[in-house]
Amino acid sequence: MAEITAAMVKELRERTGAGMMDCKKALTEAGGDMEQAIVILRERGLAQAAKKAGRIAAEGVVEAYIHGGGRIGVLVEVNCETDFVAKNEEFRSFVKDIAMHIAASNPQYVRREEVPQDVIEREREILRAQTLNEGKPEHVVDKIVEGRLEKFFKENCLLEQPFVKDPEKTVDTLVKEKIATIGENISIRRFARFVVGEGIERQETNFVEEVMSQVRLS
Repeated sequence: MAEITAAMVKELRERTGAGMMDCKKALTEAGGDMEQAIVILRERGLAQAAKKAGRIAAEGVVEAYIHGGGRIGVLVEVNCETDFVAKNEEFRSFVKDIAMHIAASNPQYVRREEVPQDVIEREREILRAQTLNEGKPEHVVDKIVEGRLEKFFKENCLLEQPFVKDPEKTVDTLVKEKIATIGENISIRRFARFVVGEGIERQETNFVEEVMSQVRLS
């Protein structure tokens, strides 16, 4: 199988507008064949979805998800282009899934661009100290730290998290699939997650596992 290089991923992304991970996956499936990778992305609607992503989405809904008799609550705003789609059952079901995902996975931000620079620098310092304490050679420390910082983004940014109902795809991929099937730009704008007693010292309860167990049953 041909090696999938960063340059190949960059070229495919420029040609289709699809996400980086989607491009890499398509190239891998296509064995490095650029034209076949484009076909794969088009078949999945991801190339078309990327073209719609720049359109203004000012309609939409605010969805609430309450778990465990009111112990965890989520409010999420998801935007679309028209009021017609905002009332569409498929769109509303998608928004409910996003709210449930937030309850289960506890993201801190919608996308990595929203992470404050001081938070990134603090995390980088912590990761660097951890890496040095592990005895890693100085000349590879920075590379290891950046790799671990990528993991931080994937764990804390909603769009980069594996979707709880289908961990094989990210939330971002799910959004693009919905854009392709619904035919309008869709954007997760903001969310708030509340846990009863959060910040108050008490016996710890694994709310995340509770929510995820409910997701598995749904």
